[in-house]
Amino acid sequence: MRGPLGAVIGRYPSSDGTAPDDGIIKHNRKCRDIAFLVVFIAFWISMIVNSSFGFNKGNPLRLTYGLDYEGHVCGSKHPHRDLTQLELRYWLNPNQVYESGLKDGQFKLDNARSICLLDCPIPYDDTLNWVCDYPDGEIRLSMNDWIDRNYDYFEFLTPEMRNSSLQLQGPCYPVIFPSVNVYWSCQFIARASNTSLRHWNQMGGVQIQEDMLIDKAIHRSINSRSSVLKRYIADIGKSWPVLIVCGGLVPLFISVIWLLLIRHFVAAMPWITVALFNILLISVTIFYYLKAGWIGNNAVTPIIGEHDPYYHVYGRELTHVRAMAVLMTFISVVALLTSLAIIRRILLATSVLKVAAKVIGEVRALVIFPVIPYAVLAVFYMLWISAALHLFSSGEVVQNNCSSNCCVYELGAKRVNCDRCCGYSIRYTPHIAVSIFFHIFGCYWVTQFFIAASATVIAGSVASYYWARGDVSPDIPFLPVFASMKRFLRYSVGSVALGSLIVSFVESVRFILEAIRRKLKVAGTPPDNWFGRMAYYACRGCLKSIEWTIKSVNRNAYIMIAITGKSFCKSSAMATELIINNVLRIGKVNVIGDVILFLGKLCVSLFSALFGFLMLDSHKYRSSHNKVSSPLFPVLVCWVLGYVVATLFFAVVEMSIETIILSFCQDSEEHQGTAQYAPPLLLETLDHNDQTDVQRLTQ
Repeated sequence: MRGPLGAVIGRYPSSDGTAPDDGIIKHNRKCRDIAFLVVFIAFWISMIVNSSFGFNKGNPLRLTYGLDYEGHVCGSKHPHRDLTQLELRYWLNPNQVYESGLKDGQFKLDNARSICLLDCPIPYDDTLNWVCDYPDGEIRLSMNDWIDRNYDYFEFLTPEMRNSSLQLQGPCYPVIFPSVNVYWSCQFIARASNTSLRHWNQMGGVQIQEDMLIDKAIHRSINSRSSVLKRYIADIGKSWPVLIVCGGLVPLFISVIWLLLIRHFVAAMPWITVALFNILLISVTIFYYLKAGWIGNNAVTPIIGEHDPYYHVYGRELTHVRAMAVLMTFISVVALLTSLAIIRRILLATSVLKVAAKVIGEVRALVIFPVIPYAVLAVFYMLWISAALHLFSSGEVVQNNCSSNCCVYELGAKRVNCDRCCGYSIRYTPHIAVSIFFHIFGCYWVTQFFIAASATVIAGSVASYYWARGDVSPDIPFLPVFASMKRFLRYSVGSVALGSLIVSFVESVRFILEAIRRKLKVAGTPPDNWFGRMAYYACRGCLKSIEWTIKSVNRNAYIMIAITGKSFCKSSAMATELIINNVLRIGKVNVIGDVILFLGKLCVSLFSALFGFLMLDSHKYRSSHNKVSSPLFPVLVCWVLGYVVATLFFAVVEMSIETIILSFCQDSEEHQGTAQYAPPLLLETLDHNDQTDVQRLTQ
């Protein structure tokens, strides 16, 4: 049987008639859920070790640039060759590219001889130009001189080297097809230059295949799912200034402004929030339409830099942006209809927010406190994103095993070599996938932990305000927040770690099930009977319901942890019992308040996404060195970061309402159904709610 909380958290006499003498919330507590605190510390150590592996083995440049025939990453410096300026991957032998595009061919594009260049070569109008291998051996040119000569030293070749070049074995290769920079790879345009081809034939060169496969082979490699995923991850690294501004500073500023407006213009804020949410949602949808090419001429394009306007190259990124535009259109329509449906309930939300505004006005440090978890999370996210980029690129560069004919002339050996002429590729082992999944899980758990920790501290501060009858005393302005923070750090870290772990675990199970579903769908092997499909969708629905329930219970459990200092499980049971006993009285008030706050969080995150679109639309990210393949991932990350920041700051209002309502329920139980410590605004709101329900039941 749960005892009265008045003796624990109030300044009123306990059931034995004695008065507590140690403040608003008594300090006779002890550490709870210590085992999970140890697990959380061990988890942090594992995260550090896992990230160290990524920093040691990874190279984020691999996500953007390709490998040359020596296994070097274009655009980076190596011990024997400086490729810092040479970012574009170019395939020298067009016949090898053609063979790699054959349906039943054994030759792969990874084994075709490729080098790194500064720009993509195009055929000359009046003569045949060449692209020669890196200068070495008898070719005594520096890399800079080689670049200045447009990679052409054919005139310096010996007769043996020239004969080898005419056999497409190097060291020089003819430029027969024009090429264009597509995501830092020179994609051939299957339209051979007649002038270059005529000169080549006159010199006695071997036959060069003129077929669309030359175009398709490179395009298939550039447009593969793995290549697109790598570019999306690389986009996050390139757009780090956008993430700092739009994912950190913009939501911080807007969240603080929103809290101040709630404090001074509470009656108008629900209406402003609903209207602003719809405007922002439509604005973001319009930006997706612009990037999809359905409005204007600003569509996402895979071609980098200036090019012939008649060249059109398809990319998966454009398809993804268009799919997102359709999804955002559907969400905008549903959101608009939902907003119209809740207009009648906005007045009730206004009454609830007035209670929270009163608390914020009395406990003024509540507005400032979220800056602390915000700063900690900001540092964590910067380190986490850097480690994630290294983990995603931590594969091992190995030489391929190939049996194809890929003989090439080696300048250093002064002969044609057919033994080790296979190309290089990046090999990812299974443990890297495990490390990446662990890294993602760690980010989600840490985020949930700091959100829960912030909520617990806020709940302890608001509980002090409620059970002190809102008296203005030296304890109210600043002490409750810091006293609550001290109690949390000393006694309740393990309990909050347990609650955040449960949410993270359930969400991870949902993620794994969704990944399995997508894999089965791609493989064409979905459940082959109605029972299997029904069981699968039932599991998904149950897990989603469990996740929503756990998040709701956890939020109330954190309140009881802050108030009573009990363990997580005990606090969850106490909070659940209180809510069940008073669900008819407080349910509607709680739901309406949560809806308005949820829309407010979405407003902040949509502001972040909108500013992200504006920054990514600048020249820096569209056609220069830092070009992002698509604004999709950076904008999505800005949206997520904006939502997390908004959650931290909006928890001031959210937890104020939740804490006061739970305290009201406990107050009512201890005083025969009449709350003695409830603020007048809360009583007025709940009484109005009860009268409305009675009228509806009578009708």
